[in-house]
Amino acid sequence: MSERSSSTSTYLLVPILLIAVLLGIAAVRGPSLVSLSGFGSAIIVAAPLTLATYALMALAVAGRGTVDLAIGPLLAFINVSIVKLNMIGAVTGPFGVFFVALGIGVLYQLLFASIVIWVRVQPIIVALSGFLALTGINLVILPRPGGMAPEFMASWGLGATIFSPVLLIVLIATAGWLLFTLTPFYANLRMMGYDERAAWTSGVRINIVRIGAHVIAGLFVGLGAICYTALIASGDPTQGTNMTLTATTALVLGGVSLAGGRGGVTGALLGALNLYLIGYVLATFNFGAVQAFVTQMAYGLILMASLLLTLLVPVIGRHISFISPWGAFVVLASVVIGIMLHVATSSVYMPAEPAMAAWQGDLLTRYLLVSPAETASFGLVFSPIQRFAFLAAFAAVVLALAARLINAEAQAKRMGLFLYIFVAVLIVALFALVAAQGNLTLFQGGAP
Repeated sequence: MSERSSSTSTYLLVPILLIAVLLGIAAVRGPSLVSLSGFGSAIIVAAPLTLATYALMALAVAGRGTVDLAIGPLLAFINVSIVKLNMIGAVTGPFGVFFVALGIGVLYQLLFASIVIWVRVQPIIVALSGFLALTGINLVILPRPGGMAPEFMASWGLGATIFSPVLLIVLIATAGWLLFTLTPFYANLRMMGYDERAAWTSGVRINIVRIGAHVIAGLFVGLGAICYTALIASGDPTQGTNMTLTATTALVLGGVSLAGGRGGVTGALLGALNLYLIGYVLATFNFGAVQAFVTQMAYGLILMASLLLTLLVPVIGRHISFISPWGAFVVLASVVIGIMLHVATSSVYMPAEPAMAAWQGDLLTRYLLVSPAETASFGLVFSPIQRFAFLAAFAAVVLALAARLINAEAQAKRMGLFLYIFVAVLIVALFALVAAQGNLTLFQGGAP
């Protein structure tokens, strides 16, 4: 079981590395993200996708290749139903909205589970049928985007601060799944996902477990629809297709196995945040009229790359098993937080040029900046002290990695593939450093 858990954690290295890279790029390309309103808006925009990914994750863990393609249209169906009921005055309060949203989600998933279990139709057929049916029903309920969300949701989608009801919903959903993983029911769910026949022979009531997984997915979809309604403050029957594609991509990117038995909110959350950050980073570039097409192309390419990487992770994992995903998360988080602090406080510790000559203060009060750089230039500009701190941190990480690698390879019978790759990268970095110093007198042929 320990080997299985460590193998599962290895899949998290990819989304952890990707989210660190994307957060760093997003902070530099779009500095408005690094603010209270920026984080608040990011939470509200990413919440529906996160909860839809949670719903897919609960079904994927159950096995049989249960990927509900109708998750997007179902979310849109709940959204237009809430708006339509609010327009006729039937449902206007918080209790009614939550009851309708969660009830519709659970009822649909119970219907889904009943057809799969007792009619014995393949889950992919049921999912595709639901996708087509709900897409048409949504347009019947609300022919075009419009309407108005309940009045109590008016302030939910403003994104003026980090703390909002939407964040509370996401935290409750995440904590609920984490508490669920402590129950025997979750152990039976994973066992059924790995091998349904073995679970059945062990005495697991697989029909009850499968129904429970669908109920949990229905609750997540209902919460996602509420967050989506708060985000757009209206109804939109056309968002189902995009939400399904994006949530499925986030699911695979988070390391959740479509074959069943492996998955959790950590991978699903990382995958959803990565998909949001990809869209955010692409939005900072101007692709003109093809902006939406470029984003969809990026999602498709990431989905294919993630599926291919899923096949390679077990092979690569044997060579990087000494790297802890959570250790990598702590190191990369420290680097990203440093970049975000640098971007967020640059206007404070970089005074204007005319005031520079007369300013005589302690270096520490100016964020360790000896002299300000040109703020109009693109990219991150560091003082000598800042540059030394970053290089020292990078050297410490490289030395720690090398020590762990030497320790792992000393106990092996032969050197692993990762050692050769690591040494090759160091050699290439050395040549790159030498090439970058080409402006020195030694390479210019001048006097020493």
